[in-house]
Amino acid sequence: MAPVLVWLRQDLRLADNAALAGAIASNRPVLCAYVLDDEAPGQWRIGGAARWWLHHSLRALAGALESCGATLVLRRGPAGVEIPRLVAEIGAAAVYWNRCYEPFALARDAALARSLLAGGVEAKSFRGALMFEPDAVQTKSGEAFKVFTPFWRACLALGIDRAPRSAPNSIPSWEGAISSDALEDWRLTPRAPDWASQFGTDWRPGEAGARAALEAFISARLERYAEARDHLGEGGTSRLSAHLHFGEISPLQIWAKLPEAGRGRDKFLAEIGWREFSYQLLSQFPTLPERNWRAQFDAFAWRDDKLALKAWQRGQTGYPVVDAAMRELWQTGSMHNRARMIAASFLIKHLLIDWRRGAAWFWDTLLDADLANNSASWQWVAGSGADAAPYFRIFNPVTQGERYDADGVYVRRWLPELALLPDAFIHKPWAAPEGVLRAAGVRLGVNYPPPIIDHAQARARALSAFAAI
Repeated sequence: MAPVLVWLRQDLRLADNAALAGAIASNRPVLCAYVLDDEAPGQWRIGGAARWWLHHSLRALAGALESCGATLVLRRGPAGVEIPRLVAEIGAAAVYWNRCYEPFALARDAALARSLLAGGVEAKSFRGALMFEPDAVQTKSGEAFKVFTPFWRACLALGIDRAPRSAPNSIPSWEGAISSDALEDWRLTPRAPDWASQFGTDWRPGEAGARAALEAFISARLERYAEARDHLGEGGTSRLSAHLHFGEISPLQIWAKLPEAGRGRDKFLAEIGWREFSYQLLSQFPTLPERNWRAQFDAFAWRDDKLALKAWQRGQTGYPVVDAAMRELWQTGSMHNRARMIAASFLIKHLLIDWRRGAAWFWDTLLDADLANNSASWQWVAGSGADAAPYFRIFNPVTQGERYDADGVYVRRWLPELALLPDAFIHKPWAAPEGVLRAAGVRLGVNYPPPIIDHAQARARALSAFAAI
């Protein structure tokens, strides 16, 4: 019997995988394939850190499929070429996939579907990455929402329309011979140097790791999530974002697993909702990663300050909470959510560097780099996006640190050169008396930089620049 080819992308799981479930329900043999297609013009090539995650996630998925009697075939190249090639090699009757929503993915998938159908091959896509299709949640006048709170209220009113599917115990695998790339040959993990060496101690990619992360979050951190999520040293976040991006767990699985009530639950679900909102924004405005949502920001006088950008990227701005955030990112491939806002605000409003430069750095260094979420969140901080933060909201990195890292745990973890400073000066070492600095082993300008810009001056400069547009 002619098989069904299941084309896996950002759905690297067996449970609640609509395309895989549909293929099994067809009563045909099934072959699963992943195509590394990230070189085509107009596409956002997978970032360096995310490639590390992808490597380990694919390895975990291959093992899970094998335990069900199935095989994962790996191919590299344009999906518009490789998928038809696989269809011809196995004589597939159909190709099933779960939808991706990036603009280039939508265009590619539509063209591929037309090509397959023209050749007499069924092409069928399913909802799997989101709880709500981007066009499913609209205002009473039939328009897309531009503000998050009413959007999420409408989502909650709709509710979830089904229970998540269980993982299959077995998969009727296609038994023919088929060639596959070796995962190691893709060289997704860094070699010389291995800057991802710490990632494996902090993260467990794969579906089993996603389930474990969700269970740990619910049992240990969900109840206090609303209060603890902003405190940098507490570790109160879910640690699920990379698992969600790669589809090792679906948002529907998370929703269904959470308890039915509680402030922590509601706040956490709203964070999942922001992800859904970000995809709706990307659907409305396909150039969201490259262009300002608000056109007046096209006239903003961004500064091309390469030295300041490098200081920010390396965690050498002289503001401890900003530097700790950037070093956490480099060492772990992740960054605390509150720290992301502080670091992004500093780049945009203290340094007046284009938000797109920051978004590009996050894209390459975040394990959970997600085009919709990354773009919408950077534009939110810049004030250039939909439902954006007011342009005049300029975080003071000292008071942000004192408020959300009062005991300096976060700064001391990522800036060991400041570890011996008293709490009173941990977020403003330049204000410490010389004797205090000497006792702590801190030498400003030698082992830790002074601030690259004065906060009051930066604030005044930023407000003037924003007022000009």
